[in-house]
Amino acid sequence: MAGELEALMTRYCDGDAGAFRTLYARAAPALRAFLVRLTGDRATADDMLQATFLKVHAARGAYVRGADPMPWLYAIAHRTTLDELRRRKRSRKRFSSNDDENPVEEPAALSGKRLAEDDADAGDPEIASAAIAALATLPENQRTALVLTKLEGRSIAEAAEITGSTSGAIKLRAHRAYVALRARLGNTRAEARGESPHGVATRPGGRSP
Repeated sequence: MAGELEALMTRYCDGDAGAFRTLYARAAPALRAFLVRLTGDRATADDMLQATFLKVHAARGAYVRGADPMPWLYAIAHRTTLDELRRRKRSRKRFSSNDDENPVEEPAALSGKRLAEDDADAGDPEIASAAIAALATLPENQRTALVLTKLEGRSIAEAAEITGSTSGAIKLRAHRAYVALRARLGNTRAEARGESPHGVATRPGGRSP
């Protein structure tokens, strides 16, 4: 697929409108899935997808011909979305300072459903809820590293290119994020079985025997 996208991107840079439509059809689904996981909101993801391709059009002259365009497209989508989420966060703070009773809601972090797909209780709504809650508490750079490598299946090198970071930093961030999430999910499973997080069984009333 990479070769096809490279050819389409080159034709698009040369002014072929048909190539852009095909490029959009091929690349948009993966980019949209990434944005949904990054924002946790489909409407926001759709807006960011359109904003991403507007920026792609404006910056197409900077594309390095012959290179796989997907990391470049991911990088633009990533920067565009983070800029928008930060703008909303600043707006929320300003609004809240003027009217604390009507705060502006931010999009949820991202869906954590796939983080438990290799587990027997992946369909447990309590586990899924815990994953989402845990993801929301992660630092932004850890969340992005985890989404790109664990959920999107991008390589460490690609994730580093997309975020403008180093491979070592991506590995560390993704590892820390994964460890934190697995610990949180482990605690939730233990509590669901009537145990304390340390494996000590509790009575129905919540007391240890």
